[in-house]
Amino acid sequence: MSILDEFRFPTQWYTKILTGVLAMLFFAVVATSAIAGFVVYRIVKPQRSSSEINMDSFPGRPDTVLFSVPGGGHREGWFFPGLVGAPAIVLCHGYGSSRGELLTLVSALQDHQYNVFVFDFAAHGKNDGITSFGYHEADEVRAAVDELARRSDVDPNNFGLWGYNLGAYAALREAENDKRVHALILDSVYDSPDQMVRIGVQKQGLAGIPLMLRSAEVSFDWINHQYRGEKALSWKFDTLAGVPKLFIEAADDPELAGITQSMFKKAPEPKEQVTILHGNFVDMDDADKRAYENRVVSYFLLHLPATGSASR
Repeated sequence: MSILDEFRFPTQWYTKILTGVLAMLFFAVVATSAIAGFVVYRIVKPQRSSSEINMDSFPGRPDTVLFSVPGGGHREGWFFPGLVGAPAIVLCHGYGSSRGELLTLVSALQDHQYNVFVFDFAAHGKNDGITSFGYHEADEVRAAVDELARRSDVDPNNFGLWGYNLGAYAALREAENDKRVHALILDSVYDSPDQMVRIGVQKQGLAGIPLMLRSAEVSFDWINHQYRGEKALSWKFDTLAGVPKLFIEAADDPELAGITQSMFKKAPEPKEQVTILHGNFVDMDDADKRAYENRVVSYFLLHLPATGSASR
């Protein structure tokens, strides 16, 4: 009898045990893969929140701006005008957040005469779809910058970007490929979307299951197969030499803080690093928000002056 026949129809005690162990391992791998696929689906389809404002009564006289994302449909953003011909700052919200949750930061920047633009990423706000944790979100940022550059009331070659986690990755990815970006604030940025997937699995309390993290990464990579072969953002850091960059890390988010610190060390000059006690602007108390807003505004005022004409 051949070895294959012995495994198909085991007659010896040791082959029976080995066959049972192999069967258990097979079903364990299948079960882990199925659970990982479900977890990843939940992660890339966050619960959406949408904020509506009365455009006629809201301070700052915002305009609704529609723009198209190649291969990604249409997006709607809010443009808050500053000085005519002044730079525009695009705010890129974080994972599970929305544009409406950044309005106090918008107001702080607009009060200093900046043009400010906010919009919702795919799978956030009113938008359907799934998040790619920055791959196609960077295309959304590029489309927003392109739309703003066509306006007659902003400087078409002078933009600043602020982003938090998902938004920070998208902003950095866009900046590495766009010479119009002249100042960056990156709050809790990561180097690769897979890192955000791993953090998501860890927050679900499933990271201790054997092969779970790797299975989740495989599932995420399969969903985003068109981006296979993409390198980590730090691989192109040399394109940002000369562009001012502020890296913000939060002490209460140690996973992302460690990644952000590592990226800061790799980034070319000019660069600055700040550690804050509590991360996520949306969840900060009023005092922390004011301090955070002052830090953001001060950085842009220093590195991206809001010069232009007061007339509109």
